[in-house]
Amino acid sequence: MKLLVLLFIGSLLAGAWLVTWPESVPHNPKSEIRIPQSSNPVELGAVHWLRDLDAGTAEAERTGKPMLILFQEVPGCSNCTRYGSVTLSHPLIVEAIESHFVPVCIYNNKGGKDAEALKKFNEQAWNNPVVRIVGKDYSALSPRIFDFRSSAVLVTGMLQAMRARGLEAPAYLELLEEELLAREATLETTTFSMYCFWSGEKTFGAIPGVIETAPGFQDGREVVRVVYNPAKVTKAELEKQTQPNGITACTKNEGFRNDREPKYYLAQSPWKYVPMTSLQACRANSLVGNGKSPESVLSPRQLELYQTIQANPKRKWKNAIGAADMVEAWAATEVK
Repeated sequence: MKLLVLLFIGSLLAGAWLVTWPESVPHNPKSEIRIPQSSNPVELGAVHWLRDLDAGTAEAERTGKPMLILFQEVPGCSNCTRYGSVTLSHPLIVEAIESHFVPVCIYNNKGGKDAEALKKFNEQAWNNPVVRIVGKDYSALSPRIFDFRSSAVLVTGMLQAMRARGLEAPAYLELLEEELLAREATLETTTFSMYCFWSGEKTFGAIPGVIETAPGFQDGREVVRVVYNPAKVTKAELEKQTQPNGITACTKNEGFRNDREPKYYLAQSPWKYVPMTSLQACRANSLVGNGKSPESVLSPRQLELYQTIQANPKRKWKNAIGAADMVEAWAATEVK
C-alpha cells in the first residue's frame, strides 16, 4: 500500500514541478548572497559593520535606511561572545541587518570616536551588548535592546523599526520572530497517528502555531510528533482541524521513533539543500507537498542560494533538512 501511495505522490509532485515551478527564482538585486566572509572578532558575529558613527550617519542619509547600532565590548566576556556567535551569526538575522539597516558597531571599551558615541547615546562603558535602532537624526525607532540572552528581542526590534518607518515587514523575518519567541517561551509536544505520516506532516506544517514536526513510528503505527506554541494553538484545536483528514491524537508520547526521511516532499526537491529554520521547513514542506513553491517563506539570500544550487547541479550539496545548527549549515553552502 505504501508503495502505491509513494508512486501516486511522486506523480503528483512531478506534475506540480512541471506546471507551477519556474526554472529559477527571480533575481533580487537588493541582496547578494556571496558577500565577502566576515573577519570579525567573535563578539561581532557575521555582520559586516561600519566602525564609525559619522560614516553610519552619512550612509543612512544616502540610503534612507535606519541605523542599527551595536554597543559591544571587544574583546569581551562570555555574554559578549555568545551574543556574537549565536544571535549575530544567525544567517537570517545577519541578512535582515545588512539588507534593511546600516550596521554600525561602537566598542564600549575604547576611547576616541567610540567613547564619543557612547556619550552621545548615554551608554555605559564595559557593558554587556546593547543595540539601538535609530534614524539618521538618532531618533529611536524601537526600544533600546539590552537583553543579550534573547535573539527574539532583536528580531522584534527590527520589525518594530521597519513598521515605524512604514516599511513592509519581510515574511521570513516575521516567521523567525514567531519561532524564536515560541522557543523562548513554553512549547508543548503531542503525537498524532494517521494512515500516512508524509501527508500528516504536510497537514500539520501549515497550521499556525505549529513550530516543528517529525514523522515516525509509535506502537507500530505511523505518527507525526508535533511541537507547538500553546499560546497560538491548543491540542484540542489541532485535533479539531485535522480530524477530517483521519488524524487522531495518541494517548501517549512515549516510544516515538523517527523516520529516516523527514519533510518528505521537501526532500524530493533541490530545496532540501537550502538551510531553513524548523518553522520555515514546516511551511515549505507543506507548500511543496501541495504543488506550490516555498518562495513566500524564504529570504532573498535563501532564494539566491537556490538559484546557485540549480545552476550547479553537479556540486555535492549537503541535505540541510533537520540540520541542528543553521549557522553551520549555511557555512557549508559557501563557495570555498
